[in-house]
Amino acid sequence: MKWSEMMKRLIKIITLVALSYLLYAFIFGVVIFSFHEPNSSDKSINTMSQLVGSEVSNDRVALIEGREASFVSRINLIENAQQSIKMTSHSVHHGESTDILFGSLLEAADRGVQVQVLLDGIFHNLRGSARGVHYAFYEHPNIEIKLYEPLSLARPWTWNNRLHDKVLIVDDQKAMIGGRNIGDKYFIDDYEGGNHDRDVVIINNEQRSSNSGVEELNNYFSKIWDHQYSQHTISNLSYFQKSRANGKSEYLAENLLEQKAKQPHLFHQDIDWIETSFPTKNITLIYNPIERMNKDPIVWKQISLLMEEATQSVLVQSPYVIPTDEMLQNLKKENITVDDIVLSTNSLSNSPNVFAISGYLNNRERLVNEGVNIFEYQGPEAIHGKTIVFDQQLSLVGSFNIDARSSFLSTETMVVIDSEELAKEIEQQISDNHLSNSLKVNEQNGYVSSLSIKESDVPFLKRIIVTTLSLFTRSFDFML
Repeated sequence: MKWSEMMKRLIKIITLVALSYLLYAFIFGVVIFSFHEPNSSDKSINTMSQLVGSEVSNDRVALIEGREASFVSRINLIENAQQSIKMTSHSVHHGESTDILFGSLLEAADRGVQVQVLLDGIFHNLRGSARGVHYAFYEHPNIEIKLYEPLSLARPWTWNNRLHDKVLIVDDQKAMIGGRNIGDKYFIDDYEGGNHDRDVVIINNEQRSSNSGVEELNNYFSKIWDHQYSQHTISNLSYFQKSRANGKSEYLAENLLEQKAKQPHLFHQDIDWIETSFPTKNITLIYNPIERMNKDPIVWKQISLLMEEATQSVLVQSPYVIPTDEMLQNLKKENITVDDIVLSTNSLSNSPNVFAISGYLNNRERLVNEGVNIFEYQGPEAIHGKTIVFDQQLSLVGSFNIDARSSFLSTETMVVIDSEELAKEIEQQISDNHLSNSLKVNEQNGYVSSLSIKESDVPFLKRIIVTTLSLFTRSFDFML
């Protein structure tokens, strides 16, 4: 057999294997989710009366809006940790703030704080030059790092079981939860292409109080940390890997010292968490089951019930809004009596996620026809916060987007906070920062005219891409 014939045969075999694998991955990584029925969870859904309190609780809550304010808050919590730090994040983006945050964690570990870091097994981005961070954390005696559901090419049905929680717990007394991942676009004010996001910090100075939202987050962290899906992906380091670990640790320590001299306003801030926080009557954590395939949509079921029970107003802010038929099966629209439903979301012009915005545009007209007052933010930058306020009293803040991925596929956490003061402040922030430069969608699927707000331009190529994608995402909205 000639060499050229052998190569042609080899190419055919490789092509056949590759196509067979792609078909296998498509069936078991995508198609199977279109008909798989989730297991019923034994977790109960709370009525609104069960989520409100009758008197002031021991939990207080601080609202964190700005990017730098959120970064300073995280650094402050880490700097003041004395016993433990527990952190989860969906994705890590390399940059200045990431190096500072990781350097701060190493500094805390150096002074004896026990640090646990749980990152998503696909979107952690500790690869290539950043793999040294993983090695450095593994090598430190006071740091433990795990990855949730690491990538398995042989099991494509695991690819959609993603960790989407963003939580930071310090000394079992303070806990931050919100929508921010780790990266400059979440933490640096003048970063081009940054996101508008939201965190809350729950403060409870009673150690391991059983009635605290901090303790509920602590219990959830332990549950997901100890789960079989959360894995140590390094068993030992080679000589070369140890050298990389030491080099990365030295770099992060030196960089942290340089940044403290260069940007002193980020560090050692005297934050009075009690003074800057609001009282609460009750805080409840809601979260999705930890399992593969389609999950019982516990968070969405809870939101749906609260939508049905609200009597005055509902304010929703979400970067992605894609209510699928499967989601609407859990929402009894005939039970919704509240007239004032406001949705704050991104517009086509500023949404950075072309897949999500294409799915949203397929549902936009239906939402308006069903009485939702949609206000699309025209910029600058994009909304990434996930928040719902019911009756100016109950506020939900966390990682949950209004879409099928958050409902059925990913781990998600939201805290339900009974605090009129917090609810009013969130509504004010959304009004001032987003609704003030948003256009209302009319019944003709356009915009209500405004003399003060200009519709942002949509690049021609983006409009073509999104329009084309919308033809396909209509059939795969269960993946968005």
